[in-house]
Amino acid sequence: MDISVIICTYNPNLTRLAQTLSSLQKQSLDLLLWELIIVDNNSSNGFDAHLDLCFFPNSRIVREQRQGLTYARLKGFDEAKGEIIIMVDDDNILQNDYLQKTINLFKDHPRMGSAGGKSLPEFECATPAWLKEFYGNLALRDLGNDAIITKWENSYPNSAPIGAGMAIRKVALQSYIDAMRSDKNMITDRTDTSLTSGGDNEINIQISKSGWEIGYFPELVLWHIIPQERMQVHYLARLLRDTNRSWVQLLEKYHINPWKNINKQTLLPRKVKAYLSYKAWKNEVNFIKWQGACGMLEGRIKS
Repeated sequence: MDISVIICTYNPNLTRLAQTLSSLQKQSLDLLLWELIIVDNNSSNGFDAHLDLCFFPNSRIVREQRQGLTYARLKGFDEAKGEIIIMVDDDNILQNDYLQKTINLFKDHPRMGSAGGKSLPEFECATPAWLKEFYGNLALRDLGNDAIITKWENSYPNSAPIGAGMAIRKVALQSYIDAMRSDKNMITDRTDTSLTSGGDNEINIQISKSGWEIGYFPELVLWHIIPQERMQVHYLARLLRDTNRSWVQLLEKYHINPWKNINKQTLLPRKVKAYLSYKAWKNEVNFIKWQGACGMLEGRIKS
């Protein structure tokens, strides 16, 4: 088995998941050379009863009862038989040559540990004019048409692959898997009640610190479906707050946090000051950014 495609999901939207599976059906890579693993992270909507995976000869649904994307990914990694793992979200549409081009890239770059490419928007409805400010927070990314390859330099590279479509050489994952098995302060990533993130960042840190390269390759292209509910102010405000908090905590965990810790007693006045600095009352963008600043402050509290 060359590739294991892992889809971690929790109560997925069946229409979007169908689009994801349709894009996998159209892959140019021979179906016998890759497997599909769907990790059901304790869903309650019975989505699996509506799936027909007959098209995929090497496919299965496995379940992870512990809530959180990190646990679901670890379950998928444990199940994977492929030399290369590709993490696909349940709202991603992969370009038809995504799997084949991933194999080619890893053959051409024997020290490549993880790789990603372009994540382009597929909006389900008209977008507000200000939304582009937050494309990066919605896992949308286009870094241009030149490949970018980096090694560990005691900081997190801006070109590191994001979770959507991230391809990983399985042997390079071992340090991450070992670290998670002994981690008492695991960042569990998305759950049913939290938009916390950082799991894909931690994978990249562990892979890079172990001596592997990580890269951005523009020939890897997918479309990320963005529904109307993810364009709402309250959602984006919560998203930025939760993700920024966990981002600072992750950097602190690996001793690469550029911001000083703060005392919890100063948190409220700092938030008030940020509210004024960002002029959070003026418009949607300012309010969302202020919420992101609050998350950064919360992440900096001394433990």
